[in-house]
Amino acid sequence: MKALLGFLAIVAVVLILGGVWLVGVRNSLVKKDEAVRNAWGQVENVYQRRSDLVPNLVETVKGAAKFEQQTFTDVAEARARAGQITVSGDVLDDPAKFAQFEAAQRQLGAGLSRLLATAEAYPELKANANFRDLQAQLEGTENRIAVERKRFNDAVADYNVSVRQFPASFAAGLFGFRQKPYFQAEPGAAEAPKVKF
Repeated sequence: MKALLGFLAIVAVVLILGGVWLVGVRNSLVKKDEAVRNAWGQVENVYQRRSDLVPNLVETVKGAAKFEQQTFTDVAEARARAGQITVSGDVLDDPAKFAQFEAAQRQLGAGLSRLLATAEAYPELKANANFRDLQAQLEGTENRIAVERKRFNDAVADYNVSVRQFPASFAAGLFGFRQKPYFQAEPGAAEAPKVKF
């Protein structure tokens, strides 16, 4: 009888310790998941800032330079596409939605680059204080985007390691925690740009 009670006490202690461990791992994963979501919120914040600057930049350039209308149209359409993608919490759990969001942001960035490159051909525009201010704000915003994307990738790396490491991977699978996607470099970004004069 004493042996049975001793065995049951050991089983009870193991179950209690296992339960405490599971709760600790789950809480740790929840904390890291929230850190990823917080980092994502910051990425969205700076993308929104860029989106808000685009109409002002386009109007300033339009007012000072009369050139290829297609450039304005491309930027406006890219901004509209980027704005149409509804970003909710599930974008972090769906690699396809995440890739769609990133593609729209890449198109907007490429359109802005073309707009700024085209504007360089107009000396009166480069001398315009409003244009210079908007260009500086946009440059600062692009830098913020890069910083926030790096912070997001750091948070995702920490989270993904926790989800994949044993024995936490057992608890992660049990509670439905899955790996999250990283921001990826644009295709062809590894090649150095060719500068021609």
